[in-house]
Amino acid sequence: MGAYIVVSVLILIVCVLLALVVLVQNSKGGGLSSTFAGQNQYMGVRKTADFLEKATWTLAIVLLFLSLSTIFVIPRNQNVSKQDTELKEFMENSQPADYSGRPSSEQLPTPEEK
Repeated sequence: MGAYIVVSVLILIVCVLLALVVLVQNSKGGGLSSTFAGQNQYMGVRKTADFLEKATWTLAIVLLFLSLSTIFVIPRNQNVSKQDTELKEFMENSQPADYSGRPSSEQLPTPEEK
């Protein structure tokens, strides 16, 4: 159960980071890149856009990997609870409902009785 919680939290963090990275980008290449228009910047406009694109792809791949890995860490309860067993026994032993409109004490005649 602990691994499932860890993977779920990691998925949540990656989703938030991915949303933030996508929101920082601009569909026409502006976004955060346009604020770093100075030529003396360490990261130029193109380098910022490249970084954001690589971050988007990396986070998307990590999210895909984490989502697929959840199948291996989903907690599966091997112990059948007492309520489940009682419900299963009740369903197996119960009679089907009579929808003929007659009281349940009256039985329908069998073909041999006619």
